[in-house]
Amino acid sequence: MREFFPTKGVLPMENAHIASLQAKHAGLDARIAEEERRPNPDTAVLSDLKKRKLRLKEEMAAAH
Repeated sequence: MREFFPTKGVLPMENAHIASLQAKHAGLDARIAEEERRPNPDTAVLSDLKKRKLRLKEEMAAAH
């Protein structure tokens, strides 16, 4: 998994929080890819997953 933000100089607790957010972000990415591979992807599900992924990305950016 590629890190979106550097963690150098971040306190250990913040680093753990960011790592947790990154793991959730990667999990949503995988779920989005899985849904998109379906013959008839559910657009409502995709929309929800993408919104959740964006919120996580924004939270990671705010954590820095």
